[in-house]
Amino acid sequence: MAASPQYLTGDGPGVLWSGDTLFESTVETLEMLRKKGKQIIFVTNNSTKSRADYRKKLQAMGIPATEDEIFGSAYSAAIYVSRILSLPLPKNKVFVLGEAGLEHELSTEGVRFTGGTSPAFARGMTPADFPALASGTALDPDVGVVLCGLDFSVNYLKLATAHAYLTRGAVFLATNTDSTLPSAGALFPGAGAVSAPLVRMTGTQPTVLGKPSARMMDAVEGRFEFDRKRACMVGDRLDTDIRWGVESGLGGTLAVLTGVSRREEWEGEDKEVKPGWFVDKLSDLLG
Repeated sequence: MAASPQYLTGDGPGVLWSGDTLFESTVETLEMLRKKGKQIIFVTNNSTKSRADYRKKLQAMGIPATEDEIFGSAYSAAIYVSRILSLPLPKNKVFVLGEAGLEHELSTEGVRFTGGTSPAFARGMTPADFPALASGTALDPDVGVVLCGLDFSVNYLKLATAHAYLTRGAVFLATNTDSTLPSAGALFPGAGAVSAPLVRMTGTQPTVLGKPSARMMDAVEGRFEFDRKRACMVGDRLDTDIRWGVESGLGGTLAVLTGVSRREEWEGEDKEVKPGWFVDKLSDLLG
């Protein structure tokens, strides 16, 4: 690990809290790090919340944070669609599999979208939907992107509609491909479980815009203008958080054991990804 990292990037779920329960001494640990001059950046794959939503959650848990200290996969995806992908009008509309936080970030970037939380998709598939999707009459001709995030109301109609757009050439994007979501001390389906049926149906992988994608690190680095060698990634997932830090060339990686991954996953000489350091919980940094 870098001897004295100036920047600490970290997630919330599994590191700072689980569900609505804040881990013991989390606030005191963050205060200690800030007093030592560390800049904390909250980098999250949680696409259900916008930066404003995430700030509210942090503040509700007693964690001081500004919107400028937060970088989520929903924001990363919105930037990618609007500023990098930049499809020509009118075929630049996005079909969303996701929640209101993702829709909000798309709106802030001026990106048009459909699907998502729209009541039109909050129903089951009917016999009439099959020919309408097959012929394309049920599709919006302006949609050129399918964007998958964590969707708590995913259903057959949404998946069938997304598949119809993809088979007609829409760009396939994902906020992240986390297989699970830690909450309330247990694991639940993550955003990767939402995009998985589409991967299976199309035989193609989406362009991923959250951790461990290099695209997200490039975006974070551009936004905060930090020296990677003086940054440390703190996370609970070996396959996303720690891999992201290692493959991005950060000065250090710190794994915590309060979330998804366990020591056995990186112990041994044949392990591809290993954290530089690990602690049982973040508050162990207090000494």
